Amino acid sequence: MIYEYPNIVQPIRQGDIFNNIPRIEYDPNSLDVISDDESAFQGNWLSIIQDGKEAITSIVGMRPVWAIVISQDCETLRTDNITFCEINLFKSVEKLSKDASKPKKFMSIITKHARINQKWFYLPPDEKIGFLEKMAVDFSVVAHISRNYLEKNLQYLRSGCLSSIAREHFRERLSEYFRRYPYNEWYALDKSEFEAYKASKPEPIDPYPWQK
Repeated sequence: MIYEYPNIVQPIRQGDIFNNIPRIEYDPNSLDVISDDESAFQGNWLSIIQDGKEAITSIVGMRPVWAIVISQDCETLRTDNITFCEINLFKSVEKLSKDASKPKKFMSIITKHARINQKWFYLPPDEKIGFLEKMAVDFSVVAHISRNYLEKNLQYLRSGCLSSIAREHFRERLSEYFRRYPYNEWYALDKSEFEAYKASKPEPIDPYPWQK
C-alpha cells in the first residue's frame, strides 16, 4: 500500500497524515465579536477593524478534519506554523466518482488524474490509517497549524504518512496545482465545435463571445 506508519520520534514531513485537525469556519460578513467589556455584538469584518484595533476576539465555528502536510520538510522543522490541505471523502472531492461504482469506471478517473492537473490527490482506504472509504486530498482547502502544538501531540494526531513513492507523486501534484494558471481548453473552438464540445461534458460550460 502507499502508506507508512512513522513512530513518535520521527519529525513531521511533507506527506504526513493527521486526524482531528481543527478547521475554522466563519463568515466575514457576520462575525460574533467580544468587546473589551466582554459584551458580544455581531458585525462585518471591515466595520469591526475601522477602530484600528490590532487584536480582535471573535466566536467562530470549528470542526475536526483529516489533513495532510504540504509544507516542505525544511519548513516543518523550523517555522512557527505548518501548512495542511484537508482530506475528505473522495466522492465529495471528485463529483464524477459518484458514478464510478464499477472498477473500470473508477480506474478511468484515477488514471486520467495521473495525466492532467486536478485539484485532488487520491488516497485509498486503509484501516490502520483510519480511512474506511476512498479519500482524497483537496488542494483547494488549506489550513495553518502551530508546529509546537503538533509536535507535542504527535502520538494523538499523526496517523501515518505517504510512502516514498507516493510522496514523490504527491509532491508533483501539489506543485502542479499551485503553479497552474487559468486556461480553458475550448477557447479556440468556433460555434459549432463548441456546441459539440459542450454536449460531451456533464457540467455547464460558458461560451466565449465568438462561440455564442
